[in-house]
Order: sequence, then structure tokens, then C-alpha cells
Amino acid sequence: MAWQFAGLFALSGALALYSTALARLTHSPPSLWLANGALLGWLIRRPLAQTWPLFIAGFLGYAAAKGLLGDPLPTIVGRGLGNAMETLMVTLAIRRQFPVIHAETSFPKLARTALAAAVVACALASLAVTLVWHLRPELSLWIDWSMVFRAHLLGMIIAGCASIVVAIKQDSEPLFHGKRASLLWHLLLLTAVCAAVFMVRRYPLLFLVYPPLLLLIFRHRFAGMIFGIAIVALITTGSAALDLGPFDLVHGVTPILKVTMAQVFIAGYCLVALPVALALVEQDRLQVRLRESELRYRMLADNSGDLVMRIRPNGDRRYVSPSVKELLGWEVEDFMTPRPDLIHPDDRERIAEVVTALRRVGGATTATYRLQHRAGHYLWIEAFARIVDSPDGDGSTEIIYTGRDVTQRVQIQQALIESQAQLKTITDNVPAVIARVDMSERYTYINRFVEQISGELPSTMLGKTVKEVRGAALYEQLKEYLDRAYAGESVWFEYEATYRGKLLHFQTHYVPDTDAKGKVRGLYALTTEITHIKNVERELLRLAHQDALTGLANRRYFNEQAQPLLRNACQNRAPVLLVLLDVDNFKSINDTHGHAAGDLVLAEVGRCLQEIVLKGAVVARIGGDEFVVLCDHLHDHAAAEAFVHELWKALHMAVMMGRHCIDVHMSMGAVFFHGPASQDVLMKLADEALYLAKEAGRNTYRLVAKQLFVGEKHGNL
Repeated sequence: MAWQFAGLFALSGALALYSTALARLTHSPPSLWLANGALLGWLIRRPLAQTWPLFIAGFLGYAAAKGLLGDPLPTIVGRGLGNAMETLMVTLAIRRQFPVIHAETSFPKLARTALAAAVVACALASLAVTLVWHLRPELSLWIDWSMVFRAHLLGMIIAGCASIVVAIKQDSEPLFHGKRASLLWHLLLLTAVCAAVFMVRRYPLLFLVYPPLLLLIFRHRFAGMIFGIAIVALITTGSAALDLGPFDLVHGVTPILKVTMAQVFIAGYCLVALPVALALVEQDRLQVRLRESELRYRMLADNSGDLVMRIRPNGDRRYVSPSVKELLGWEVEDFMTPRPDLIHPDDRERIAEVVTALRRVGGATTATYRLQHRAGHYLWIEAFARIVDSPDGDGSTEIIYTGRDVTQRVQIQQALIESQAQLKTITDNVPAVIARVDMSERYTYINRFVEQISGELPSTMLGKTVKEVRGAALYEQLKEYLDRAYAGESVWFEYEATYRGKLLHFQTHYVPDTDAKGKVRGLYALTTEITHIKNVERELLRLAHQDALTGLANRRYFNEQAQPLLRNACQNRAPVLLVLLDVDNFKSINDTHGHAAGDLVLAEVGRCLQEIVLKGAVVARIGGDEFVVLCDHLHDHAAAEAFVHELWKALHMAVMMGRHCIDVHMSMGAVFFHGPASQDVLMKLADEALYLAKEAGRNTYRLVAKQLFVGEKHGNL
């Protein structure tokens, strides 16, 4: 920073001293103010907050030069602040559009931004500097402003461009590329021509400066432009100050007019030199990028594992990457001519059609086919081809081809296809409906077994919602389980549905379908028809609860049904009737007529009981020839006695066994109970009543009544 401070101090002071001293020597305003533009190169290389020492250095250099020439302090400060404002405005404009400036920055865009900022900044700063000379606006103020503005703008363009280019090149690449001797000779040529032009006062030969200046720019780009414009500007301003050159050919020329003509002359050369230099530099950069791109492409193509080719319209190759050796075993020379014989016979016609369509339609295409390895086996190649214009400029096209070995991927895909086919065969023949439902409740897969259940084809269900396929009523039953599965729960449930006029029972298992992160993306449904299982369950339940001979309930079922009936009667303070029955002399029937006759008698008794006993009563065969009836629909003793009597009369029957008629008589013991009691108590009371009936000579009944509610009369009724 110290060296930069000192260097900028010296540079700013020297340029200010040169412009001011030359102007005072000729008693005319400065024709070229270079000090402000010289600061730009230093200011754009570092953050703005760190450049204030450089502003101070430039200001102090300017102040020192002005003080050396005897200017008063107020004038120095006022004009110095105007110069600082001009430099700061251009710096801010450049930094806003280009926060970071480097060798890859577009020079034309940078030049446009800097030129626009320079015009505005120089106009404002020149006005501020001119106002220091004039206390009020008048014609002379605008004349002086015009002179100062042109001097500042030219100086900003020349010195600013030079300092920016030097700063950028210093950070990226040298300004000179080993052509310093050539540059020196061309600079001497330009200096000689320019000096000769201004030495000839009788003829206007200023146009002769253009050829050596343009030669300098074409040969040396920015370096030639910087030094060339500097030489032209210095010689022009010096000649104008010393009354040399063809400017005196103008009639009635004044020092101010000479300065103006010198400024116009320098501006003309700047307008020619700067665009040419920018265009040449941009062209050089594009060529460098093109070469680098070609080198990178060639490096990638030569070292890529993919096969890369450039194919002419006739099929010949302009380029084949060396990877053909590693990929297919062939040498590059073997592939420089068309080799359709290496394409698998089954793929040749298809690939020929693809190439024909590509040449006819253009664009790009992708194809997968088999190519023969030099060892004889075939590899699957995935090829990408694009039609491009030929770089030869003859209007023809080329195919850019890229191919890679995808044999392993194709084999995996084929294995996957086979696996999927096997899985589909299995799922289609599994005796269950297997389906997948996405998050919108739409079927994305259903196996063929659904056709056996519903008669519908799976293809007609795919894409439809569960509600559309299963119906609104059944969907309401399934909705709860769908929501639980979508919430991540594995759900088992059973339900009934009617298909083809039959009521069927199903068991379904919903399994959430989750991705690698555990997020649910649908569900799998495994539905099995279990109608036959339900039928077997019902039959087993019937056999477990029913007496096979009589069709009545057995003792087990009677015990299960008696408890809730007694509990309900107690809660409702209702009486119950329990009747025990057995066949009189049943053993003698078996002994006399055989067990078949005994079974027939029991079956007839069971049938008769089923016909007589009211609905809601429990009737059961509890063992051998013993039967029991339990009911709670009789409200008083009279009704109970009438029911028992009618039951006893109905059970007097004659059963035909072949030619023999068997008279059947029953003994019955009954208890009419009003109050809380257990089944065992009632059975004991009924058994005691039955014993009394048998004591009385059989073929009769006895009814016992009891009441045990608190506060009511106890004992026999």
C-alpha cells in the first residue's frame, strides 16, 4: 500500500503538472486532463472501502503540482474535490456493473459502462470545476465548461482505459507477449509519422497517422492502443501548444481554437482505435476459448470410455475416439469406414431406419442395439446421435455419435423383466386378490384372480378409485382401514360383499407401501375369499351347540344361554320357568324295541318340543332321555301351570316303529321362580319336582313356585 500510495502520488502530480504547465505555457486551457483517469486502474482492483488512501494519494499529488505552480489553496481544494468526485463516480458505476473484474470480463460491455459513466461524471465534475472560476452563470462559463469537459473526457478515456487494461493484465496475464522489440519498432514508426505530419505546416496530412496506429493495434492489441494513443495525444497537444502542425492553416485560428481542434483530432483517433482494439481482443479471447474447448473436447473424447465418432454423410468417419479399442477391441483404423456387418443381424434393419429418419428429420435420437466385439461376442450399445452442420462450410451435415456399453444394464433389465413376468404369473395364479392403491385411492395394479371373484377384468379397474370399483356402500366400510394404512399401520379385517348374486366373506390385509425414507406412497391389499371357512366355522359352531339326534341345543349351549336369560330376568324383576323332562321307562323301550326305536322316540320328542315352545325360550337335550325348557315370558303362576300342562299333554304320543306302536309318556318337574337365583339352584328345584312326579307314579308333572325378592313373601305360592 505504501508503494502504491507513493506511486499514485507521483503519477497524479506529474500528469497534473504536465497538463497545467503546458496550458499556462501557451496561455490556453488544458487540452487533455489525464490525472483523473490514471486512478481508475488502482481503484477497481480492491474493495471500495479500502481505496480511500488511493484517493488521498491522488488528491495530494494534484495539490502538490498545483501548489508548485502557485495556485491559491481554495482553488486547489475546490478543483481537487471536483476531480475526486469525477473519479469516484466512474469507479462506482464500473463496480456496480462489474463487482469483480478479471481477464474473462467482457471488454466491450466494460467499455460501454465506463464510457457512459465518464460522460456523466466528466460533465458534472467539469461544471463544478468551472464554477470555481465563475461566480455567476454567463456565456464564458459555458465556453470554459465545454473546454474543460472535452479535456477531462478525453483524458478519462485515454488514461482510464490504459490504467484499467494494465490493472487487469497485471492480475491475469502479461501486457506484452514476447514482442517488445516489434512493439518498439512500431512505436518508433508511429512517432516518426506523427512527428512528420505535424512538422509539415503547409499540408493537412493528419490522416497519415491512422495506418501506423492501426498497424500497432492489430499487432499488439491493448498495448499498441495504449502507447499509440498516448503518443498521438502527447504529440498533438505539444504541437498545438507550440504552434506546430497544420492547425495554423485555419484562417484566424486562436489558441483556444487550436486546443479544440487538437481535442477533436485526438477524440477521432480514440473513436477509431478503441472499438478496433476491443473487437480484436474479444476475437482473440473467443479464439482462445474455441481452442481450449476443442482441446477439452479432444481430451475428453480421447480419454472417455464412450465411443465418440464424427460421421460424414456417406458414412465415413472424420473422427473415431481411441476408446473403440477398449470398448470393442477394434483399432481406430478399422472403424474409419462404415461397418454395418458388426451390427447384430436382428438389429440392422431397425438401426438403418433410425439413421435414415435422423438424416431426413434432423435433431437427435437415441437407440440401443448390439455391436460385435472383435473377440466375436456382442455388446449392447446405447447410442446418442445428433445431426449438426459440417464445419467445412459446404452445406453438408455430420452425425455426432456417442455410444456406451450398457450390456450389464440390459442384462439386468432383461432379468428384471423375466422376474416381473414370473412374479406376474405367480400373482395371477394366487387364490387371492392382490392389488396396489396409490395415495389418491386409485388402483395401479390388480392381479387376474379378481376376475374369478367379481367377473371384471383387471384392466377395467386400473386408474379407478376404490369407491368407483367397490361401490359407495362398501367403500364406507373400507374407508376406516384405508386411512389407517395410509397412516402407516398394517391392518387386518374381514367384511362381507355380494358378487354375482352371492354373499361372500373376505379377509383383507392392508400393508403400507413406503419409500426409502419411510414415507407412505400407497398401500398393498391382499384379499382372500373365506366364505367356505366361515361356513365351516358356522357348522362347527352348530355342532358344538346342537344335539345331533334331536336338533335341539345341547347341554353346553343351554348353559351359555341360561346365564344371560336369568340375569336379564333378575334385572327386570321377572319370573322364570324351568322344566325338566324325561321319557318314562325309556330303558325298557331300548331293551324291547332296540336303540333305533329309542333314538326315534327322542327325535320325536325333540320335534314336538320345537313346535310347542314359544320363541325366546331355551330348549335343550341335556343327556340321555332328559330335556330342559327355560323361558321368561310367563308372568304369573296360572300361566306357568297352563304352559306346563299343555306341554305335558302334547308330549303324549304314539311313535310307529315298523309294525309296532310305541306309546310315549313323560314325567316333568318344573319350578316357577321369582327372584335372584343361579342356574344350579333352579336345576336342583326342578329335579326335586321331577322326583315328586316319578314318586307319584310317573306320566305326570309337578310345579313348584318360589319368590325370593327382599320385602316380598317367601315360600310356596
